[in-house]
Amino acid sequence: MVGFAGSLLSGVVFGLALAAPPGPMNAVIAEESVVRGWASGVRAGLGAMSADAAFFVLAFLGVVGFVERFPTVRTVMVGGGGLLMLYFAWGAVRETGAFLGNGEPAAADADERAGVSTGFRKAFVLALTNPYQLLFWLTIGVGLLRPGRVDVLGQAPYVGPELAGLLIVETGSPALLFGFFVGIGLWVTGFPAALVTAGRRVDSFAPVVAGTSAAVLAGFGVAFLYDAASAFAA
Repeated sequence: MVGFAGSLLSGVVFGLALAAPPGPMNAVIAEESVVRGWASGVRAGLGAMSADAAFFVLAFLGVVGFVERFPTVRTVMVGGGGLLMLYFAWGAVRETGAFLGNGEPAAADADERAGVSTGFRKAFVLALTNPYQLLFWLTIGVGLLRPGRVDVLGQAPYVGPELAGLLIVETGSPALLFGFFVGIGLWVTGFPAALVTAGRRVDSFAPVVAGTSAAVLAGFGVAFLYDAASAFAA
């Protein structure tokens, strides 16, 4: 029982550590949350989470292993992801301008004019074209069910090197993988809730978050396109 509980808790910490750092997915979740509310933010988070689940299944079955063997496929994914990020960044810029102009975000398409959030699709497609997310599942992610060890905090984006060695757990337990997705689920529900709560208290919060989301998406988009162009030129 202690082993199960420990693996479950370690998985939750692992999921939170990977989901919380700033990046394209959180930029989309933040934009959807402040523009369209908590439910839309959660749907965006579930889109990214669904892509993780799809990657896990495909990686476990060995279907996506060809990406490692064919660098051109990975390069195309990087370039496509960069273009998508720039496109979504432009949408966030439009919404920021709408907030500043009349206090209401602009409807980007027919679905949004009808009140239907496109956040799930945005996050899902963006995650599917993110080769780094795929690479995680081809290496560390799929190994969560295989006997071994994983440095949980050492895998966290940006801060991993500073936290390496602080939490090392045994893999091979379904409880660890289940806890991992529970951790991601906690983030994709709690993060939008925090943003919506803050937005209710600070009038200027929504346009600031939308603008920041646009900057994050644009920055990652340019970086992805640069990586793709460098790979093709090499």
